Amino acid sequence: MSITAPAPGAPHPLPASPMAAAYARLAEVFPSLRVEEVGAGEALPEGAGWTRADRLAAGGEELDAFIAWDEEQVLRDYGKAARPDVLATFGLHRYAWPACLLITLPWFLLGRVPRFPVDQVAYDRAEGRMAVRTGAFACLPDDPAAGLPGARVVADEEALRGEVRAAVAEHLEPLLAGFGPRMRRRGRALWGMVTDEIVESLWYVGHLLGEEPRAMAELERLLPGATRPYVGTAAFRELTGPNGEALPTRDRASCCMFYTLRPEDTCVTCPRTCDTDRVSKLTATGAAASTTA
Repeated sequence: MSITAPAPGAPHPLPASPMAAAYARLAEVFPSLRVEEVGAGEALPEGAGWTRADRLAAGGEELDAFIAWDEEQVLRDYGKAARPDVLATFGLHRYAWPACLLITLPWFLLGRVPRFPVDQVAYDRAEGRMAVRTGAFACLPDDPAAGLPGARVVADEEALRGEVRAAVAEHLEPLLAGFGPRMRRRGRALWGMVTDEIVESLWYVGHLLGEEPRAMAELERLLPGATRPYVGTAAFRELTGPNGEALPTRDRASCCMFYTLRPEDTCVTCPRTCDTDRVSKLTATGAAASTTA
């Protein structure tokens, strides 16, 4: 096959970033979240719904506006006001869940772990977009990207898992400092929430990718316990459905506070939800999926 050279003066296509394939795959299976990569010389987007992560971490007016979005949504959807600490908890969850995927999904799909300090990420929650400036990343010695600028080669899979834990902590620790006082939570409770966001976001997307068992196994290796500052393990376990089917579940390390709006409607992974109710919720979800497929 012959390849035609570009005409003189024609723009040369920019090479894809080391993370681009992972973010493209995410958009395919979960169109509600799109990741846009910003070039080294470009500014992160601002205005028109965009919020910079470092400004959320600062805890000022932009954080006020971010949490006000949750206040309006709760009033609209549930017809009642939520406590200020509950609204802040919802706000952090709705940022941290997709933010964790910026790091964990390239690791899961490509074996590459990007670093995103808070000044390298912006979020447009209304449109389901995140903008990032990809720079340094960790990878294994046999990765074709190991020779690229910004690559840092680590020895083995466990070292790469350590990079995931460090990268998520680097990004979210400043956000915890911004949100934490409003949530009335400190230390272990906040890191329990981060643990849950890491696990539940990749678990969900792993299911969409058709790789749920591998996602669960990788998360168990990533969070085996005693991996500070994270709290506990991935905490997966298995229940048995009414027809003998296996139903994967887990126990959250933190509370999402949704019960304060609807006490009768706890999350399926909430420690407040007994196993009988979990089986009922999980089988109902499966039945609904089968009828709409």
